[in-house]
Amino acid sequence: MDLHGKCAVVLGASRSVGLAIARRLAAAGMQLCLPWFDWPESAQAMAAEFSHHLVLKVDLREPESVAAMAMLIESEFDCLHVLINNIERGGMPVVHGSYSRPVNSGQWLLEMETTLHAKHLVFEQCLPLLRRSKQAAVVNISSVAALMGRVGPAGLLFSDGYAAANRAVSLLTETWARLGAPSVRVNELMLGLFDSRHGPGTRGWGLLAAAEREALLAHTLLGRTGRPEEAAEAVLFLLQAEFMTGAVLRLDGGFVLGGEKVPEMPEGAV
Repeated sequence: MDLHGKCAVVLGASRSVGLAIARRLAAAGMQLCLPWFDWPESAQAMAAEFSHHLVLKVDLREPESVAAMAMLIESEFDCLHVLINNIERGGMPVVHGSYSRPVNSGQWLLEMETTLHAKHLVFEQCLPLLRRSKQAAVVNISSVAALMGRVGPAGLLFSDGYAAANRAVSLLTETWARLGAPSVRVNELMLGLFDSRHGPGTRGWGLLAAAEREALLAHTLLGRTGRPEEAAEAVLFLLQAEFMTGAVLRLDGGFVLGGEKVPEMPEGAV
């Protein structure tokens, strides 16, 4: 898929992974729509960096707001070639504690509405615009929390609601791949621990004891956290992999596999 001169919507581009993806697509010659809602300081910096692109404030949890965004995209670009569905909200247990705490009364719903429901709203509104293109692609960004849940070293970082919402994203990826075929491909990039996303640069990482951080890195086969630029390169691969749809690409440095060791081969009894 040749990206030059095409248009893309990148959610979450004001921070970390989303910002790296937006930079990579802009460098490839794409025209971008970059919605934002919170983190105003980061959004202001994003707007300054992407001054020649469409930057707008949108609450992606609200159907009317998402519909208005789609109408604006249609008026600006006519069609759409790429949707990077990168929106989430996950409370880290080490930061927020139990859902039963009064301060967390709306946390579960916030995680579900942002991580799952908002993705659904955006895809639903953008699909007609994507279908106008001869070739289009969607990348859902999710987390290995979907596979791990609140267990082991990851139990300090992945809340139950966030993990459940991410598990559901993979089901949507498969459904949407069927809906979009043959012209709209839908794939998923499932991330492990990344800098500024469940890794260094987050409040939760800073609250972990040294031994807890070491346990998380020891659980990762490659022994380190990922860099946002690595996620951006994986997104680029998915956009250009023209025979791939309905697939989940796990980019986690081996975190999911890291809990088990390969034993020495026994002597055998025969």
